[in-house]
Amino acid sequence: MAVPTVTTSETEPKVYPLVTVIVPIYNGEADLPELVERLLGQDYPADRVEYLLVDNGSGDRTLQILQAAAQTAAAQGIRLRALTYSAIQSSYAARNAGIAAAQGEILAFTDADCQPEPGWLAALVQPFADDSIGLVAGEIKALPSRNWLERYADRQGTLSQHNTLNHAFLPYGQTANLAVRAEILGTVGCFRPHLTTGGDADLCWRIQQETDWQLVYAADAVVYHRHRDSLKGLKSQWYRYGCSNRYLHELHGVELTRSLTTQETRYRLLRWGLKELPQATVKLLTGRGTALEMAITPLDLWCAHARSRGQAQAQLSDAARAIAPLEEPVECES
Repeated sequence: MAVPTVTTSETEPKVYPLVTVIVPIYNGEADLPELVERLLGQDYPADRVEYLLVDNGSGDRTLQILQAAAQTAAAQGIRLRALTYSAIQSSYAARNAGIAAAQGEILAFTDADCQPEPGWLAALVQPFADDSIGLVAGEIKALPSRNWLERYADRQGTLSQHNTLNHAFLPYGQTANLAVRAEILGTVGCFRPHLTTGGDADLCWRIQQETDWQLVYAADAVVYHRHRDSLKGLKSQWYRYGCSNRYLHELHGVELTRSLTTQETRYRLLRWGLKELPQATVKLLTGRGTALEMAITPLDLWCAHARSRGQAQAQLSDAARAIAPLEEPVECES
């Protein structure tokens, strides 16, 4: 199904509902200074937004940075609270803790390693002026690539919402840039707190299957995200995608991704060695190509293998099937 795209109008009056921005954080000290600066620099009325940054049991300086950020925000007249929740190690459990403490009628989600543009929040909530809209997904763009692996991920559109908004089962938005009406969670419940991946799709799909609320894409609501910059990180990312496939298959009956056979893998490697690599080498030497083009097929196979392993090895626990109700109290300290 096609997801409508909305853009910010320069002529129509803007709406500023009360918004709670929720960010789960685990060992995020490297990313937090930039994130906090971007949040405090949002073009949104300070009296209409609160930021809840939830430390999910970090072992680094995350909590100290958050506490200092709360003081800085208070001096600027901005509501930013540093919360701690460690009963369950899961970004979805941390988001639920933020939801339980939220006062906003709109809940906006992003991640610790994201960098929102100044107009992100305002653009993300404008579609809610339409009473039929319950979910809004914003755009996720890559930060400038620093190495060839990041350029590979950028080329593949790894982080783009366009992939998830065109999912074969139902569209969904990634929680790196997603907003939802808080009242909806009273009907469908919150995130599954014990789920470790796939929770954004699960929530969006439950809303679309169980209610009449509509999902739209806000093209002007942009956050930037850093790609994985190592083979280990890339492998972990695609392994997690495979786990997500398995969990969503168990929860929603989504088809599993077919794994490449040994014969198909050998054929692709042979084709790469005999045809693609020589062609890419010639293009590189004549200034018409890049070194990355020489490695596309091996990287594709590397990612496909990691996803297949995740899909084969993941096991959905009984606890991960449980949906946290909106009214469920959550132990969460400021």
